[in-house]
Amino acid sequence: MKGVVLAGGTGSRLFPLTKITNKHLLPIYDRPMIYYPIQTLVEAGITDIMIVTGGRNSGDFLRLLANGKEFGLKHINYTYQEGEGGIADALALAEHFADGHKVCVILGDNIIEGSIRPAADAFRKQDHGAHILLKQVHDAERFGVAEVDGGRIVGIEEKPKRPKSNFAVTGVYMYDASVFEKIKTLVPSHRGELEITDVNNAYIGEGSMTFSFLDGWWTDAGTFDSLLRATNLVANSVKRPAEVEA
Repeated sequence: MKGVVLAGGTGSRLFPLTKITNKHLLPIYDRPMIYYPIQTLVEAGITDIMIVTGGRNSGDFLRLLANGKEFGLKHINYTYQEGEGGIADALALAEHFADGHKVCVILGDNIIEGSIRPAADAFRKQDHGAHILLKQVHDAERFGVAEVDGGRIVGIEEKPKRPKSNFAVTGVYMYDASVFEKIKTLVPSHRGELEITDVNNAYIGEGSMTFSFLDGWWTDAGTFDSLLRATNLVANSVKRPAEVEA
């Protein structure tokens, strides 16, 4: 299985921090944001990775990450998304890279405490379809929300005013190779973007979507509040040298 980190967009909700840099290069405690999703993939045994980026500062990713030696990698692939076409549009750019293999897609601003290794191992054995990770949250209206019935997902609604559950769809998606054909059938939403929720609902419609629950804490980092939350969560989970010495 190959890994795709989606790190494009303008980061407009974090302006003016993003006026001179890409959102995914901002610091989360002691490391750039982009480090965390890459490490999540590597810990899951995924070492063939592509970064999808965009904007005026895309070259900074190469300067920062190079070929991924810091993560134990020999090579990192890069591609460029023009404009803001949505998550599904960004994923479509990885079709050639995927080359018929399954892909694990992670949003570049998603920071998680636990490991996705169990879910990745389970999906490696899954014949076809997709697998997503859910997390119980108190503010489900901010996310895609999964309606679960009898151990299966019957639908996902994007940022609903009245969520049917408190199960948020985290920014980790695992797909078989048919995902790229599904993306080609999408039409832009009212936001003018190709929505990943529509991709997930296509898998649900054909009965091939599975899911699991993510252990530990999870947050995005796309707003000032969530950026601060991510930093505090990471800081509190790291043993500082002074504390160890004490």
